[in-house]
Amino acid sequence: MARIAGVDIPRDKRVVISLTYVYGIGKSLAVEVLDQAGVSKDTRVRDLTEDELGKIRKVVDELNVEGDLRRENSLNIKRLIEIGSYRGIRHRRGLPLRGQKTKNNSRTRKGPRRTVANKRK
Repeated sequence: MARIAGVDIPRDKRVVISLTYVYGIGKSLAVEVLDQAGVSKDTRVRDLTEDELGKIRKVVDELNVEGDLRRENSLNIKRLIEIGSYRGIRHRRGLPLRGQKTKNNSRTRKGPRRTVANKRK
């Protein structure tokens, strides 16, 4: 397995797809990285030379990926919570924050249903 940005990428897949296993790299960015490194998109990871791997690592090291990106995202969320913005309050309560309705849906953010037991009078 080849390691890029601290992540083992699968050997049997094409390089473009394998690069997407790194947090912060999607398909379009993977294509861009390979163009800058001068590596063919159709190559399998197992067929890469050490020189090509080194070029890819060099390009990926310049990007904000993996731990740094996760840290930046969590700090952004903490900042929103601290300043008490609308989005921060929604984060704190675990509710959707992009304007979705919550009366019927949003089970992913709200979690499993908590029903109240029947109370007899």
